[in-house]
Amino acid sequence: MTMVRQTRQRQAVIEVLRASRAHPDAAWIHGQVRQSLPSVSLGTVYRTLDALVRDGVLLTIERAGQATRYDYKHGGEYHHHAVCRGCGAIFDVDAAALPTIPAAALPAGFAVTEVRLEFMGMCTACAAKAAPES
Repeated sequence: MTMVRQTRQRQAVIEVLRASRAHPDAAWIHGQVRQSLPSVSLGTVYRTLDALVRDGVLLTIERAGQATRYDYKHGGEYHHHAVCRGCGAIFDVDAAALPTIPAAALPAGFAVTEVRLEFMGMCTACAAKAAPES
């Protein structure tokens, strides 16, 4: 782990991430951490998030034109994401529910180190808004 010192600020960021399943961005995390540590800076939150990503504790979810969102790896669980193109909501998709890709489908000798699969579409609320009224 790259974070040698476990400061109060870093612990507060980790606690906020552990408690959230909403794939938050740094500004939201900062707001939550400030409830317990009012003096924490946004820069400290960003540095902590960067270190947690480097350590493999967090995944980033990035969309052009939007703030980076963070996904805490709860207990090492492995999942993918479904992203709503309407409201931007991000939902977890259980990786065990999906078929595996046979090794023969990959380039010869290719060593997979990570898999990220995103399903793009519309959540039920956005699809209902977009549906023409009859």
